[in-house]
Amino acid sequence: MERENNFIGQSTAFLDAVERASRAAPLNRPVLVIGERGTGKELIAERLHRLSNRWDGPLVVMNCAALPETLIEAELFGHEAGAFTGATKTRVGRFEEADGGTLFLDELGTLSMGAQERLLRAVEYGDVTRIGSSRPINVDVRIVAATNDDLPQMAANDRFRADLLDRLSFEVITLPPLRVRDGDIEVLADYFGRRMASELGWESWLGFDDVAKAKMGAYAWPGNVRELRNVCERAVYRCGEPGKPVRHLIFDPFDSPWRKTAEPKPSDDAPAQAAEAAAQPAAAPEPPLIVDDLKSAVERYEKSILESALERCRFNQRATADVLGLSYDQLRHALKRHQLN
Repeated sequence: MERENNFIGQSTAFLDAVERASRAAPLNRPVLVIGERGTGKELIAERLHRLSNRWDGPLVVMNCAALPETLIEAELFGHEAGAFTGATKTRVGRFEEADGGTLFLDELGTLSMGAQERLLRAVEYGDVTRIGSSRPINVDVRIVAATNDDLPQMAANDRFRADLLDRLSFEVITLPPLRVRDGDIEVLADYFGRRMASELGWESWLGFDDVAKAKMGAYAWPGNVRELRNVCERAVYRCGEPGKPVRHLIFDPFDSPWRKTAEPKPSDDAPAQAAEAAAQPAAAPEPPLIVDDLKSAVERYEKSILESALERCRFNQRATADVLGLSYDQLRHALKRHQLN
């Protein structure tokens, strides 16, 4: 994993997290890194590796959420030729690749219970067994794992092995989100903007003006530092006046008057969104208190129910039938009777 390992910030919360990582780095113990997306979990993992005695060994990264459950164990522990369909040759797993170094497991909370059980043995005893083999292989690997899931709560709900959590949580480093890092937004914005201006060949960098800074300070930054970098670099790139401070920010690059809406077109196949939106019974107006006769009142009431249900289901007839507890043919007959086709 090669990347720019730049830790930029001055807030106490951020510096405390970096300091904890620096102190834990020399220890040959597992570390959990907790944080929202874009907070720099991989940078912390790299720091833990580079400042350890394993700095000259491999740093192997595996995103546990990027692989289907059926392949995760083969990816972690390797497999022998013929172990399963498609395994035409022997392949070493990530544990063997990281022997003598560090294995960084991102999105740890997505591991299946079966993979967690085998991971526990590998962490506890340093032994891994390739799929299709009965011979364990001893490896010397330090585990650094990252997630944004509440692992203790998952363990309480039997969705994560409590014994594995105990083994991995020698040190837990929780990274603060950008919105609570006092003063860091302006520092980071200036860094990203200056670097982008240099890349574009600007002769000078006058920074962001007060309007742009105020907008940055008021924004929640759900994507944290990664999102801030995109916003700043986009603003500099789109700025048409290199000799002036950058003012205009675009937080949502998808925003456009021609943006395609998410509203589905009516069709005979009921989409999941329509079914969910129509999960509750359709509300209908109260029947009139004064009626000509019972039959006409019932017909008007039935028609109002059909109209309301159709509107809620965006005129998807199959979804409307499901909501009203009718078959498709029954609904079509009712619509024809009330001239709603």
